[in-house]
Parts: sequence; C-alpha cells; structure tokens
Amino acid sequence: MPAPIIIVRGLCKRFSRGGKNVDAIRDFNLEISEGEFIAIVGPSGCGKSTFLHMVGGFEPITEGELLVEGHPVAGPGPDRGMVFQEFALFPWRTVAENVAWGLEIQARSRSDRVAIVERLLAKVGLTHFRDHYPAELSGGMKQRVAIARTLAFEPRILLMDEPFGALDAQNRELMQEELQTIWNETRKTVIFITHDIEEAIYLADRVIVFSARPGRTKADIPIDLPRPRDLEVKKSTAYFDYRNQIWDLLRDEVLRARAEFA
Repeated sequence: MPAPIIIVRGLCKRFSRGGKNVDAIRDFNLEISEGEFIAIVGPSGCGKSTFLHMVGGFEPITEGELLVEGHPVAGPGPDRGMVFQEFALFPWRTVAENVAWGLEIQARSRSDRVAIVERLLAKVGLTHFRDHYPAELSGGMKQRVAIARTLAFEPRILLMDEPFGALDAQNRELMQEELQTIWNETRKTVIFITHDIEEAIYLADRVIVFSARPGRTKADIPIDLPRPRDLEVKKSTAYFDYRNQIWDLLRDEVLRARAEFA
C-alpha cells in the first residue's frame, strides 16, 4: 500500500498573545492518501485555516511533524496550490492573463501557455470570457478563474480555504457541482476548509471534525456516498444521516468556542 501523500503527527501550533502562549492546534494527527478529498469543519477559531496554511508552508509548525510526500514542509512549493475565499485576481489582467500568470513565472513557452490556458478555461466554463476583466465577472466566475489559475501550476495538492464562503447560496451550489466535476477529472488531493456541513458531505471522501480551540480531531468520518455525485445525493436518507451525525458532534464544540470568546 503506498505511503500517504500527507502525514501529520502530534502537530501543535502555538501563538504568543498578550504575553501568553495560546495553542491554536494541539496534538493533531492525520493521514491523507493521494487523490483523497478531505473536508475539515469546526467552530470559528479552532485552527482549521491555520492548519491549511501550515500545509501550504505559509505558517511554521511549533511542534510535531508535517510531511508532504515524505518531506517536512519548509515553505510554499509548486506541489501545493492555494485557493482562498478572496479571489485575489489581478484587476488589470484579463481572465486569460490571470490564469497564465503562474505559467509566466515558470517561464513556460508562449505556445504552452496558450494551450494550457485554453484547456483550463474550457474546464471551468469560461472560454467566452477569456478577454474580460475581473470587474466584469460575477463572484462565482471570479472563483472559477482563481481555481483555473491554481490548476495551471499543476499542483498535486489543492488547499482550499472556504473558497465559496463569499458567494450567494445559488452560486455556491453551482460551484460545488463544478468543483466536483473538476475533481472527478483530475483526482487531485484536496484539503477543503468549510463551515458548511452539507457542502463538506457533498464534496468529500472524509470529513474531519475539529474540536474547539485548541484544535484537534474530534471525529474522522468516511462519507460512503456513490461517486460521481449528483444533486439527487442531497435528497437521500444517507446524506441527512451524515448531516445529523456531524452536527451532533460539532454543536458542542461550537458552544464551547462561543463560551470561550464570550
């Protein structure tokens, strides 16, 4: 059996605030196989995004071990692509130019850039908007550009920090469908942070429930729903059973977090 692509053992992240040490994450353990889609849910302030930024190499770990492809994470790398809630597009660049940005950094040839950009725009359904600027796009379209730009790097791992959190309900549903289609085609390893339990169930192979701060694994729940998933899955008894199970686990942690910050 191949080794997991991501291994986390005894992970701790400690911050110093007001002269005191505060553990955002303590004794967190996780293994992720290549091609798995992992969703993480938890109360606000529990360390979900902090963990994602440590995997991305943007935050150093305090204690423990964090390995990607068998190597300790020492910083950002092209093997890991980040998609944030904020679209972070260059407003002076067209859609196609935004997607090509990383390829320019990699000094790819013009012919390679054109071919890759056209393929990715087709994948995210934005071919006809290639010459538009971000200000001319809806929120959902902007996020599709951000995803295409990340995929252009050809990372093995996608790190997604509440990427649909700023979208309205209708666009969020559509983006969930589109992300699932992209994942079915690429089978990237994905770590997806969300506050939306139903979104996590619909997208993921496993849902990790974080405890209130300091964050650690409260539950690791395999989602045994058939793939590829369509909207009918959201009407199934199994789907609602998972939703109730995860909310029952999460509710106490949300109340604990609320009491701490009250």
